[in-house]
Amino acid sequence: MNKTYQTHEFLPVYDQESRVLILGSFPSVKSRETGFYYGHPKNRFWKLLAFLYDTKEPVSIEGKKEFLKERKIALWDVIESCEIAGSSDSSIQNARVNDMNIIFNAADIKAVYANGKKAEQLYRKYLEPVTNRSIVGLPSTSPANAAFSIDRLADCWKRITEV
Repeated sequence: MNKTYQTHEFLPVYDQESRVLILGSFPSVKSRETGFYYGHPKNRFWKLLAFLYDTKEPVSIEGKKEFLKERKIALWDVIESCEIAGSSDSSIQNARVNDMNIIFNAADIKAVYANGKKAEQLYRKYLEPVTNRSIVGLPSTSPANAAFSIDRLADCWKRITEV
């Protein structure tokens, strides 16, 4: 598959009450089509969060934004633009990162989490030296991470509810 240059086209979700920041790498093709984070129906992000907070899975974009804000969760991606083949994190090249200070200056973020290894690696390489804030890597909710059941993901991800 050929790589194309892509730019992140939707805004971060946060407000001054946000305390947890969850970072992905870059939106998948399906997310870019739907215009919001974790838009692929087989990505378990929204299902996992609903499970962790013992509530119904949000469906609409507005419902998802409200879900995050009610739980003081900020959501964004590490990458602002890059060359990528489809949705493959392993194909990412020439990445430009987002300015995390947009969120850090607006909210009292207590913990930063990466959804997957690529987000964690890119944050550690490009953003940690600038922000002086560490990141905790969590297993990816992507359908490509089939080794992790929803229960196994929940065991790892439950720490976001404890901040």
